[in-house]
Amino acid sequence: MNASSTRPFDRATATRIASAFLPAHPLGNRWDYYYTRTKLGSDPLYPGVLQALRGSQAPLLDLGCGLGLLAHALRLDGQAMAYRGVDNDAAKIGRARKVADRSALADTRFEVVDLTGGPSPHQGSVAILDVLQYLEASTQWTLIDEAIAMLTPGARLVIRTTLGDASRRGRTSRVADRLANLIGWMQSRPRCYPDIDAMRTRLAEAGLRTTFSPLYGNPPFNNWLIVATL
Repeated sequence: MNASSTRPFDRATATRIASAFLPAHPLGNRWDYYYTRTKLGSDPLYPGVLQALRGSQAPLLDLGCGLGLLAHALRLDGQAMAYRGVDNDAAKIGRARKVADRSALADTRFEVVDLTGGPSPHQGSVAILDVLQYLEASTQWTLIDEAIAMLTPGARLVIRTTLGDASRRGRTSRVADRLANLIGWMQSRPRCYPDIDAMRTRLAEAGLRTTFSPLYGNPPFNNWLIVATL
Protein backbone atom coordinates (compact mmCIF):
# COMPACT_ATOMS: atom_id res chain seq x y z
CA MET A 1 0.00 0.00 0.00
CA ASN A 2 1.28 3.48 -0.77
CA ALA A 3 1.53 6.17 1.89
CA SER A 4 -1.55 8.10 0.75
CA SER A 5 -3.77 5.06 1.23
CA THR A 6 -2.73 4.65 4.86
CA ARG A 7 -3.63 8.23 5.81
CA PRO A 8 -7.12 9.66 6.30
CA PHE A 9 -8.64 12.05 3.78
CA ASP A 10 -7.42 15.61 4.06
CA ARG A 11 -9.76 18.10 5.71
CA ALA A 12 -11.13 19.47 2.42
CA THR A 13 -11.98 16.02 1.04
CA ALA A 14 -13.53 14.86 4.31
CA THR A 15 -15.67 17.98 4.50
CA ARG A 16 -16.71 17.69 0.85
CA ILE A 17 -18.01 14.14 1.29
CA ALA A 18 -19.57 14.83 4.68
CA SER A 19 -21.40 17.89 3.33
CA ALA A 20 -23.78 15.55 1.52
CA PHE A 21 -25.10 14.60 4.98
CA LEU A 22 -25.96 18.15 6.04
CA PRO A 23 -29.68 18.54 6.79
CA ALA A 24 -31.83 20.36 4.28
CA HIS A 25 -32.97 22.78 6.98
CA PRO A 26 -30.42 24.92 8.91
CA LEU A 27 -31.93 23.73 12.21
CA GLY A 28 -31.95 20.07 11.19
CA ASN A 29 -30.02 17.27 12.91
CA ARG A 30 -26.32 17.45 12.02
CA TRP A 31 -25.21 14.24 13.76
CA ASP A 32 -24.50 12.34 10.51
CA TYR A 33 -22.56 15.30 9.10
CA TYR A 34 -20.27 15.65 12.13
CA TYR A 35 -19.87 11.88 12.47
CA THR A 36 -18.90 11.40 8.81
CA ARG A 37 -16.58 14.41 8.75
CA THR A 38 -14.78 13.18 11.86
CA LYS A 39 -14.51 9.59 10.61
CA LEU A 40 -13.31 10.57 7.15
CA GLY A 41 -10.75 12.96 8.58
CA SER A 42 -9.30 10.53 11.13
CA ASP A 43 -9.67 6.99 9.75
CA PRO A 44 -7.74 5.82 6.64
CA LEU A 45 -10.41 3.20 5.90
CA TYR A 46 -11.74 4.73 2.70
CA PRO A 47 -8.41 5.75 1.11
CA GLY A 48 -7.24 2.18 1.71
CA VAL A 49 -10.38 0.64 0.22
CA LEU A 50 -10.32 3.01 -2.78
CA GLN A 51 -6.79 1.90 -3.61
CA ALA A 52 -7.75 -1.75 -3.24
CA LEU A 53 -10.64 -1.39 -5.71
CA ARG A 54 -8.95 0.74 -8.37
CA GLY A 55 -8.57 -1.00 -11.70
CA SER A 56 -11.62 -3.24 -11.24
CA GLN A 57 -14.94 -2.50 -12.89
CA ALA A 58 -16.71 -5.44 -11.26
CA PRO A 59 -19.99 -4.58 -9.48
CA LEU A 60 -19.45 -4.03 -5.77
CA LEU A 61 -21.51 -5.41 -2.89
CA ASP A 62 -20.85 -3.50 0.35
CA LEU A 63 -21.85 -5.73 3.28
CA GLY A 64 -22.70 -3.67 6.36
CA CYS A 65 -22.65 -0.38 4.46
CA GLY A 66 -24.05 1.86 7.20
CA LEU A 67 -24.71 5.32 5.77
CA GLY A 68 -23.14 4.41 2.43
CA LEU A 69 -19.97 6.47 2.81
CA LEU A 70 -18.06 4.12 0.52
CA ALA A 71 -20.40 4.95 -2.37
CA HIS A 72 -19.68 8.67 -1.98
CA ALA A 73 -15.93 8.07 -1.72
CA LEU A 74 -15.95 5.85 -4.82
CA ARG A 75 -17.74 8.40 -6.97
CA LEU A 76 -15.48 11.23 -5.80
CA ASP A 77 -12.51 9.00 -6.71
CA GLY A 78 -13.90 8.49 -10.21
CA GLN A 79 -14.76 4.81 -9.68
CA ALA A 80 -18.03 4.12 -11.46
CA MET A 81 -18.68 0.41 -10.86
CA ALA A 82 -22.25 -0.54 -9.92
CA TYR A 83 -22.62 -0.28 -6.15
CA ARG A 84 -25.07 -2.02 -3.82
CA GLY A 85 -24.93 -1.45 -0.08
CA VAL A 86 -26.74 -3.63 2.46
CA ASP A 87 -27.10 -3.26 6.23
CA ASN A 88 -29.38 -4.53 8.99
CA ASP A 89 -30.00 -1.00 10.32
CA ALA A 90 -33.12 0.19 8.52
CA ALA A 91 -32.77 3.75 9.82
CA LYS A 92 -29.24 4.08 8.40
CA ILE A 93 -30.31 2.56 5.09
CA GLY A 94 -33.16 5.06 4.88
CA ARG A 95 -30.77 7.95 5.41
CA ALA A 96 -28.24 6.43 2.99
CA ARG A 97 -30.90 6.25 0.26
CA LYS A 98 -32.04 9.80 0.87
CA VAL A 99 -28.54 11.28 0.76
CA ALA A 100 -27.49 9.20 -2.27
CA ASP A 101 -30.58 10.35 -4.19
CA ARG A 102 -30.00 13.96 -3.21
CA SER A 103 -26.34 13.65 -4.29
CA ALA A 104 -27.33 11.98 -7.59
CA LEU A 105 -24.95 9.05 -7.07
CA ALA A 106 -25.22 7.02 -10.26
CA ASP A 107 -25.80 3.24 -10.28
CA THR A 108 -26.08 3.10 -6.47
CA ARG A 109 -28.71 1.34 -4.36
CA PHE A 110 -29.24 0.33 -0.75
CA GLU A 111 -31.16 -2.52 0.89
CA VAL A 112 -31.99 -3.66 4.41
CA VAL A 113 -30.41 -7.13 4.85
CA ASP A 114 -29.58 -9.16 7.96
CA LEU A 115 -26.16 -10.62 7.23
CA THR A 116 -26.69 -13.46 9.71
CA GLY A 117 -29.25 -14.81 7.24
CA GLY A 118 -26.84 -14.58 4.32
CA PRO A 119 -26.50 -11.81 1.72
CA SER A 120 -28.54 -11.73 -1.47
CA PRO A 121 -27.01 -13.11 -4.72
CA HIS A 122 -24.15 -11.16 -6.26
CA GLN A 123 -21.28 -11.61 -8.70
CA GLY A 124 -18.30 -9.26 -8.57
CA SER A 125 -16.33 -7.54 -5.81
CA VAL A 126 -17.30 -7.62 -2.13
CA ALA A 127 -16.46 -5.21 0.69
CA ILE A 128 -16.82 -6.27 4.34
CA LEU A 129 -15.81 -3.23 6.37
CA ASP A 130 -15.85 -3.21 10.19
CA VAL A 131 -18.46 -5.98 10.30
CA LEU A 132 -16.84 -9.29 11.21
CA GLN A 133 -16.32 -8.58 14.90
CA TYR A 134 -20.10 -8.25 15.34
CA LEU A 135 -20.68 -11.84 14.18
CA GLU A 136 -20.12 -15.19 15.87
CA ALA A 137 -17.07 -17.07 14.56
CA SER A 138 -19.14 -19.60 12.59
CA THR A 139 -21.15 -16.81 10.97
CA GLN A 140 -17.96 -14.95 10.09
CA TRP A 141 -16.60 -17.94 8.17
CA THR A 142 -19.95 -18.51 6.45
CA LEU A 143 -20.05 -14.88 5.32
CA ILE A 144 -16.46 -14.98 4.11
CA ASP A 145 -17.05 -18.21 2.20
CA GLU A 146 -20.17 -16.72 0.59
CA ALA A 147 -18.21 -13.61 -0.37
CA ILE A 148 -15.44 -15.72 -1.92
CA ALA A 149 -18.03 -17.58 -3.99
CA MET A 150 -19.24 -14.23 -5.37
CA LEU A 151 -15.84 -13.19 -6.74
CA THR A 152 -15.34 -13.03 -10.49
CA PRO A 153 -12.07 -12.64 -12.43
CA GLY A 154 -10.66 -9.18 -11.77
CA ALA A 155 -12.91 -8.64 -8.75
CA ARG A 156 -11.68 -7.97 -5.22
CA LEU A 157 -12.63 -9.10 -1.75
CA VAL A 158 -11.82 -6.19 0.56
CA ILE A 159 -12.10 -6.72 4.32
CA ARG A 160 -11.35 -4.19 7.05
CA THR A 161 -11.57 -5.69 10.50
CA THR A 162 -10.23 -5.44 14.00
CA LEU A 163 -8.04 -8.47 14.62
CA GLY A 164 -8.09 -10.25 17.94
CA ASP A 165 -4.93 -10.04 20.03
CA ALA A 166 -3.75 -8.87 23.44
CA SER A 167 -2.15 -5.62 22.23
CA ARG A 168 -3.11 -2.20 23.57
CA ARG A 169 -4.83 -1.50 20.26
CA GLY A 170 -6.73 -4.76 20.57
CA ARG A 171 -7.96 -3.89 24.06
CA THR A 172 -8.94 -0.35 23.04
CA SER A 173 -10.87 -1.70 20.07
CA ARG A 174 -12.91 -4.03 22.23
CA VAL A 175 -13.88 -1.25 24.63
CA ALA A 176 -14.80 1.18 21.82
CA ASP A 177 -16.94 -1.39 19.98
CA ARG A 178 -18.81 -2.18 23.17
CA LEU A 179 -19.47 1.51 23.83
CA ALA A 180 -20.74 2.00 20.26
CA ASN A 181 -23.33 -0.67 20.95
CA LEU A 182 -24.29 0.75 24.34
CA ILE A 183 -24.97 4.23 22.94
CA GLY A 184 -27.00 2.76 20.08
CA TRP A 185 -24.74 3.64 17.13
CA MET A 186 -24.14 -0.04 16.38
CA GLN A 187 -27.12 -2.38 16.53
CA SER A 188 -25.02 -5.37 17.61
CA ARG A 189 -22.40 -5.84 20.29
CA PRO A 190 -18.96 -7.19 19.32
CA ARG A 191 -18.92 -10.99 19.50
CA CYS A 192 -15.70 -12.40 18.04
CA TYR A 193 -12.54 -10.77 16.70
CA PRO A 194 -10.95 -12.68 13.79
CA ASP A 195 -7.55 -14.32 14.22
CA ILE A 196 -5.00 -13.25 11.62
CA ASP A 197 -3.49 -16.72 11.14
CA ALA A 198 -6.88 -18.37 10.74
CA MET A 199 -7.87 -15.71 8.21
CA ARG A 200 -4.67 -16.22 6.19
CA THR A 201 -5.24 -19.96 6.12
CA ARG A 202 -8.89 -19.73 5.09
CA LEU A 203 -8.21 -17.36 2.19
CA ALA A 204 -5.17 -19.33 1.01
CA GLU A 205 -7.16 -22.58 1.04
CA ALA A 206 -9.71 -20.87 -1.22
CA GLY A 207 -6.93 -20.21 -3.74
CA LEU A 208 -6.87 -16.44 -3.24
CA ARG A 209 -3.88 -14.11 -3.40
CA THR A 210 -4.02 -11.93 -0.32
CA THR A 211 -2.35 -8.97 1.33
CA PHE A 212 -2.69 -8.03 5.02
CA SER A 213 -1.86 -4.43 5.95
CA PRO A 214 -2.30 -2.50 9.20
CA LEU A 215 -4.68 0.41 8.66
CA TYR A 216 -4.52 2.31 11.90
CA GLY A 217 -4.63 6.02 11.07
CA ASN A 218 -5.36 8.37 13.96
CA PRO A 219 -7.76 6.13 15.93
CA PRO A 220 -6.10 3.82 18.49
CA PHE A 221 -7.74 0.67 17.10
CA ASN A 222 -6.26 -2.62 15.87
CA ASN A 223 -7.62 -2.29 12.33
CA TRP A 224 -6.26 -4.22 9.36
CA LEU A 225 -7.07 -4.18 5.64
CA ILE A 226 -7.22 -7.53 3.85
CA VAL A 227 -7.40 -7.62 0.05
CA ALA A 228 -7.94 -10.91 -1.78
CA THR A 229 -8.17 -11.75 -5.47
CA LEU A 230 -8.61 -14.93 -7.47
